[in-house]
Amino acid sequence: MFSGRARRKEYWMHALFNYIAIIVAVVLDAVLGTLPIITALYGLAILLPSLGVSIRRLHDTGRSGWWLLFAIIPLVGAITLLVFTCLEGDRSDNAYGPDPKSAYAPAH
Repeated sequence: MFSGRARRKEYWMHALFNYIAIIVAVVLDAVLGTLPIITALYGLAILLPSLGVSIRRLHDTGRSGWWLLFAIIPLVGAITLLVFTCLEGDRSDNAYGPDPKSAYAPAH
């Protein structure tokens, strides 16, 4: 899902799970001798969900998902996106939906 907003916790829990899963995939590839296969398949499988949660995280800070293209710029783009994902989201409704932290926000 690319619409709506994602809290910091949702984004970072997704990232943590994926880092752990990638480590497991790399170890499995090394043990089985199929080094890029399992890791590449996992990367392809998680591509769209990762894009979705990243775009929703940017939405929570009031930015468009097009900001992800900023990652193309070496070093500066990655650091800027890291800062954006660490910032607290807008505490009120914004153009992308209601505050996901508020008690009245509908579940997406």
